[in-house]
Amino acid sequence: MPAPPAIPPLPAFADSDDLVARLRQLAESGSPQVGALAIWLADRPEELAFHSVRTLATRAGANANTVIRLSRALGFAGFEPCRAAAQQALRSRALTYGARVGALTGRSDAELSAELHRAARDTVEAVFAPDLSAALLSCVPLIRNARQVHCIGVRACFGLASCFSYVGALAHANFVPTPAQPGLIMDTLADCGGRDVVVAITFAHYSAEVVRAADVARAQGAKVIAITDSHSSPIARGAAAVLRPPMLGPHVMPSLSGAFLLIETLLAHLAAQDEQAQTRVRRFEDRLLRLGAYVPGAPDQTG
Repeated sequence: MPAPPAIPPLPAFADSDDLVARLRQLAESGSPQVGALAIWLADRPEELAFHSVRTLATRAGANANTVIRLSRALGFAGFEPCRAAAQQALRSRALTYGARVGALTGRSDAELSAELHRAARDTVEAVFAPDLSAALLSCVPLIRNARQVHCIGVRACFGLASCFSYVGALAHANFVPTPAQPGLIMDTLADCGGRDVVVAITFAHYSAEVVRAADVARAQGAKVIAITDSHSSPIARGAAAVLRPPMLGPHVMPSLSGAFLLIETLLAHLAAQDEQAQTRVRRFEDRLLRLGAYVPGAPDQTG
């Protein structure tokens, strides 16, 4: 009696980046209905991982048949194995940094550079995708109308928070400096209340200091804008807005380039709607010039 044919292994996603990349590829190659669902899921892959066919279809504005067709277009026999593979891929977001470095070992310069290039290009497209752009623009009136705007980030995210607060304070009167020491976070938030906004930034692994700061802000009635990697992130719970920048690419740590681009884009929209922004920035710049804070550049020797 002949042996039954071997069952091919599931076309599992290598990691969350691979899941998003394959969804974006399907958005270009699939039918219009499947492509539209794929691009929607690429911005929120956890929706594929944690909902039933019917719930996912309702949330995406699609129908159940389109969800099943998308699963098959990704190479799966049906929705359930596709969902299981997506769940496993999202668990890899918590991959240790050491393991990420290990995954880089031995890769050729050409191969790695090509993948980094693709990730950088996809990052720009993802930041300006309609859903993320709409979420970003919804934050502009929240920030403009706030009494005070705090931004909290630590470790690798401290640079993001510091950039947002520093540039924001140049152009707008309601920005508060980012606390540089963990003990100052609670001191800074002690006076925040219902008229304030707290921008919290953390990604897996989620920093306990930032999670605690978001909890304190919510408890005191402040509006939280969460810049994070998932709607299931601990700082996303109860947030007034959740901004999820892409974190694509084979980097030592999940890439923050999308988060920096998102922050710069948000700051540009804020400045565009504040008639006093130009005056404040010019006044600050003139003051630093008078104080000698800038060193003149060397004369051009090329001509």
